[in-house]
Amino acid sequence: MSLRRSGLQKEVLSLYRRALRLVRTKPPPTRPKFLLFIRYSFHKNARSISPRDVSAIEHLLRKGKRQIEQLEDPSVKDCWVGEEERRWGISNPSLTRTRTE
Repeated sequence: MSLRRSGLQKEVLSLYRRALRLVRTKPPPTRPKFLLFIRYSFHKNARSISPRDVSAIEHLLRKGKRQIEQLEDPSVKDCWVGEEERRWGISNPSLTRTRTE
């Protein structure tokens, strides 16, 4: 039995997969930082709003698409990861590993 997802859920998952694919295009030494940044961002946003708040989800989708478009630029080689993201990554080590590790 498969889950039926709403259109909004499908959009969020599609954006997340696009972001994870983006990590593979970055230089190997910086991939863990990109992965941590992406996973933390999605986690934080998912916890901060209600699943029923459609307008907030749509806003975050638009914001996320713009941000991913900027990160997809080949000239972007590295990203900044703050202390909060690092602490979260340390407390969730299985969520911040890439497949090549």
